[in-house]
Amino acid sequence: MPIMAAIQMVSGHSVAGNLAEAAELLSEAADRGAQLAVLPENFALMGRRETDKLAIWETEGIGPVQDFLAEQALRHRLWLVGGTVSLQASGSNRVRAACLLFDDQGRRVARYDKVHLFDVRVVGSRERYAESATIEPGNRYVVVDTPFGRLGLAVCYDLRFPEQFRAMVDQGMEIMALPAAFTATTGAAHWEVLLRARAIENQCYVIAAAQGGRHSNGRETFGDSLLIDPWGLILDRLAWGPGVALANLDRAFLESIRRQFPALEHRVRFLDSEN
Repeated sequence: MPIMAAIQMVSGHSVAGNLAEAAELLSEAADRGAQLAVLPENFALMGRRETDKLAIWETEGIGPVQDFLAEQALRHRLWLVGGTVSLQASGSNRVRAACLLFDDQGRRVARYDKVHLFDVRVVGSRERYAESATIEPGNRYVVVDTPFGRLGLAVCYDLRFPEQFRAMVDQGMEIMALPAAFTATTGAAHWEVLLRARAIENQCYVIAAAQGGRHSNGRETFGDSLLIDPWGLILDRLAWGPGVALANLDRAFLESIRRQFPALEHRVRFLDSEN
């Protein structure tokens, strides 16, 4: 039975330092049997300023962060969801937050660009975020075949939009990978309940890999990386700080849930409404 891993980090402003930590955690995951691993959002850089990501953008297929991901996947013979990588956008003042999937031979097999951007004022705090100032949104959802099942890719704020995951289920999604960097405030309020809801309503496994700690820029992220089964049960979690959460991915259990409790088949997609 394959083992899935959620890698939790507390990334800072040093790309080299972050990659070194990611390498150690991926090595630990592989040593513990992981065959599918997910890194968190912004694993390579949590800059002092939002614009710092513009200084490290890479062209698709070329660059040290992408090379690192390919090398790690090949070295450890695991399928690797590379959190998010800053890739070239259509203009010079923004990047794409690209979630890249590499197979166990180090080949990139999928790319998802974060669709929903975190432009919010966080309720109950002074925090404000405007990702669209430095990130260009993607325009398509991604589900891809893997040896473990159909894997869907999503990122952080996407979690709040259930229609995205319904569309991914329509594409055959059986496993959801969600790199994230939830704030401490929003994470405490909504992280677990949203993840479990997405697992339950879509009857899929969820691998949620988070940033979790206080970063060098002063920001605090919530952490609590989770592995959740299609019945909504939490299989493993890591509350705070860097580390690895692991769990078995039981494809037979997923199939039995969908067969015995066929909620996805019971969906009523369109109804006439009275004006």
